[in-house]
Amino acid sequence: MAIGLNILVGYTGQISLGHAGFFATGAYSCVLLMVKAQVPFIIALPAAGLISALFGFLVGLPSLRLEGPYLAIATLGFGMAITQIISHSSFTGGHMGIEAPKMSVGSFVIDTPAEQYAVITIIAVILTVAALNLMKTRVGRAFVAIRDSEIAAEAMGINITWFKTLSFAVSAFYTGIGGALMAFALEHVSASSFNLILSITFLAMIVVGGLGSIMGSILGAALLTYLQIKLQIIQEAPVIGPLLLDISNMFFTPEGLPNIQSIVFGAIMIAIVIFEPLGMRGIYLRIKRYWKMWPF
Repeated sequence: MAIGLNILVGYTGQISLGHAGFFATGAYSCVLLMVKAQVPFIIALPAAGLISALFGFLVGLPSLRLEGPYLAIATLGFGMAITQIISHSSFTGGHMGIEAPKMSVGSFVIDTPAEQYAVITIIAVILTVAALNLMKTRVGRAFVAIRDSEIAAEAMGINITWFKTLSFAVSAFYTGIGGALMAFALEHVSASSFNLILSITFLAMIVVGGLGSIMGSILGAALLTYLQIKLQIIQEAPVIGPLLLDISNMFFTPEGLPNIQSIVFGAIMIAIVIFEPLGMRGIYLRIKRYWKMWPF
């Protein structure tokens, strides 16, 4: 998912706060195709990505006239609208959500955590390699040219309309695939899981990892996921956990860990922007440059 968002934000320069909506679209599309239409997993997964890509293409159309915070608000509106539609539709299970079936390939059912992890890893590697190669093609170079200067890109003959909407579609495709895989990992999907905090977390991942870097997306996602797990462990600690919960309830709404998590993620983003704007990718480049010059 972080790779898809980085293609849009880091490589094309189009901001989005509504990727939780694409995440939900992919999750529900895949589950509903398998549950309602009895579509096999191996077909339902890419189909969910394509459905999300279609939504991404449609949402990308306003980007032709909107920029910066205005585009961010437009995408945020999409994300909020999707969750409202899902939560009030009986077809999607309403507020209760819907149970996700087991992943399967033919007669082989993928039901253990180890098997699920292996399948998700294989798909992630394939999509990562595809993204790395995409950025080296004419399409990837067009994305970067639009990010650097739309006027210059148009002067070079790049179709701004097509490539902006294509960037949204590709980004939504990756996000939809991620949402579908998450649904199978959790074995249940509900509209409450796809909120603004999720979109901000996605954005934090690519900022921490490094905008305009595929590998930075992976590093940022890995770091914040690790921190999220550690925060959950801290919350269960005998003394520190109740203390953090009391602090959260005292100054914020009574949601416990989500507030502490938002504070930590926000602090990390502020520190990264101030001290290392290129994120973890910038740290890697500095280390690489240092060792090239060592010992001089």
